[in-house]
Amino acid sequence: VQLQASGGGLVQAGASLRLSCAVSGRTFSNRAMGWFRQAPGKEREFVAGISWSGGSQYYRDSVKGRFTISRDNAKNTVYLQMNSLETEDTAVYYCAVGRRSSISDDYDYWGQGTQVTVSS
Repeated sequence: VQLQASGGGLVQAGASLRLSCAVSGRTFSNRAMGWFRQAPGKEREFVAGISWSGGSQYYRDSVKGRFTISRDNAKNTVYLQMNSLETEDTAVYYCAVGRRSSISDDYDYWGQGTQVTVSS
């Protein structure tokens, strides 16, 4: 099972990025998926999650209204559209498969991470 995250990069504050996470080796259409991030010197934190059907999304407060999580089960892919990026969003972003939760321990499979850097 592999989760391949992509789409990170270096952007200026206010810009947008779209992260993708493709799952291969197994289908996870019946599992929740999530995005987490970890900034240098900080603990990994939950960013956004989505139910298996895509009908329910949940976010950390600081990204509500700016980030949107979505998924395409036919492509085994989850996305994170990030708008109005702030310097505080700078981190390595990880996708994961697990239960509907904001707790990292509830996720079983993890991608390798993609770097997002937002400059002022």
